[in-house]
Amino acid sequence: MKWAKLRSAARYNLATSGMAGFPLAGLGVNIEQLEINGSANNYGYGPLLEAIARRYRVPGECVVSAMGTSLANYLALAAATEPGDEILIEQPTYDPLLSVARYLGLVVRRFQRLAERNFDIDLDDLERNLTPRTRVIALCNLHNPSGALLPDATLREIAQLARRSGAFVMVDEVYREMLFEAEPQTAFHIDPERFLITDSLTKAYGLSGLRCGWVLAPQPLAARMWRIHDIHSGTYSYPAELLSTAAFARLSGISARMKATLDENRSLLREFLASRSNNDLEYFWPEFGTVVFPRLKTGNVDALCELLRNEFETSVVPGRFFECPDRFRIGVGGETESVRESLRQVARGLDRFRESP
Repeated sequence: MKWAKLRSAARYNLATSGMAGFPLAGLGVNIEQLEINGSANNYGYGPLLEAIARRYRVPGECVVSAMGTSLANYLALAAATEPGDEILIEQPTYDPLLSVARYLGLVVRRFQRLAERNFDIDLDDLERNLTPRTRVIALCNLHNPSGALLPDATLREIAQLARRSGAFVMVDEVYREMLFEAEPQTAFHIDPERFLITDSLTKAYGLSGLRCGWVLAPQPLAARMWRIHDIHSGTYSYPAELLSTAAFARLSGISARMKATLDENRSLLREFLASRSNNDLEYFWPEFGTVVFPRLKTGNVDALCELLRNEFETSVVPGRFFECPDRFRIGVGGETESVRESLRQVARGLDRFRESP
């Protein structure tokens, strides 16, 4: 996160995984409709919680609002575990998920998502590493960093394993929003007593500044999350909740706009990858999402990233942040012309890198 905040910015930026920012004017809200303070948001703003519950077809008492998906992950894990419990986390994964587990004093065990299987979950490996002390199985869908989509059949098998050991299954679904479904599916419905779902408006809709995230959880755990939130943050930002509620009312239009941009950008990305596959890169093509996670066939990825940054003003994410030092992550959620030129710069950088000693 420190790298992402302080070192990822560049003229040609492919290091971000979300869509380009959606403008305030697009929400159709004027200043007269906003207030700084509200007395009705002690445990979340009612209309916003109702909008989340309605969109995902869950009981209102199962919804907990959070400042983004990262805090949602923290609240879910803090509510479901005690220090010394085991957590079983997919590998590779993104660093903040590992960091929050360690911060909470959990014993981290791993199960594999193998590149040679297109980052699908190795269920046998998951079962081997599941113990009576495992309290949570944690994963992302779409997977970060590869973008792989897990089918419901796999999630049902994971739920069966979790039931046998008494574990919860936490699924970060923030990138699943990039399917842009009119009625979005969620693993919560596979087993509402077993699944903890985290999500936000940040990645798919270009609404990062609203910090509108949430957890879907069994009601007893949801109640515990509200109490944990009391320790850290008191109440929420009322203006942000008002704007988030307005965003939910317009989400179908926002989705259409973002999907059109992403479809065009993904076409550019696929052309770029195809042009490099014989020389530089080996890759799995995800069916959805903004990211791809290619392997550099020859050479050091960190050296390539430095070359791109220093000589081509271009930023991608080194794979070491995702436990895969021979790979790097490309994100194409930006404005199309920026993505087009950024991919050109990566191609130039790869050519230079291949020719260098």
